[in-house]
Amino acid sequence: MTIKHNNQIQKNHFRKDWERRVRVHFDQPGRKHRRREARLAKAAAVAPRPVDKLRPVVHCPTVKYNRRVRAGRGFTLAELKEAGIPKKLAPTVGISVDHRRTNYSKESLVANVARLKDYKARLILFPRKSGQFKKLDSSAEDVKAVKAALADGKREGIATRVGATFPINNLSPEEAVTEVKRDSLPKGEEAAYRRLRDARSEARHRGIREKRARAKAEEAEAKK
Repeated sequence: MTIKHNNQIQKNHFRKDWERRVRVHFDQPGRKHRRREARLAKAAAVAPRPVDKLRPVVHCPTVKYNRRVRAGRGFTLAELKEAGIPKKLAPTVGISVDHRRTNYSKESLVANVARLKDYKARLILFPRKSGQFKKLDSSAEDVKAVKAALADGKREGIATRVGATFPINNLSPEEAVTEVKRDSLPKGEEAAYRRLRDARSEARHRGIREKRARAKAEEAEAKK
């Protein structure tokens, strides 16, 4: 029968058969070793391709963290279109796509399009069939140079991790906040605050000033 008071739990409720229900993690060093071996095996299997995908720069949710940026799930279709990358080709060349995400600001769209264009400029796309180059494939010289470097065991200039080549960094407070001096302001903007206040005052008192001017003109006409 359930307790009908404040649903208090019995004093030793969580100690019943504790030895059988407890979970221990003594295999952490072994798991670490297996994860490392799996990463190395994946890197060797997909070489010379990177082991991860290119991801967009997005702002963290909530007011507390929205000043920070992090890697998002995928690029939007609008960003891919602006960068000139077909949406069906993007996942096949190491670009993550998220059709549900939406661009709410021009700044995020421009930043991610620039990120895609930079990746596209560095990308060396091999033909699907040897010797049969298509429109979006890299030139034969670039492909030949990369194959020769891999055959000699040289991996300088070949990225194995996209995240390290295209990092996402947050600005420090010193870099984010800069002091604007009066000398650095554009010409005519030195008294911008005063001009804004004058414009606000003019808008507020326009009606009464027009009424006074009209009354003064009528008084002058009456005197004539």
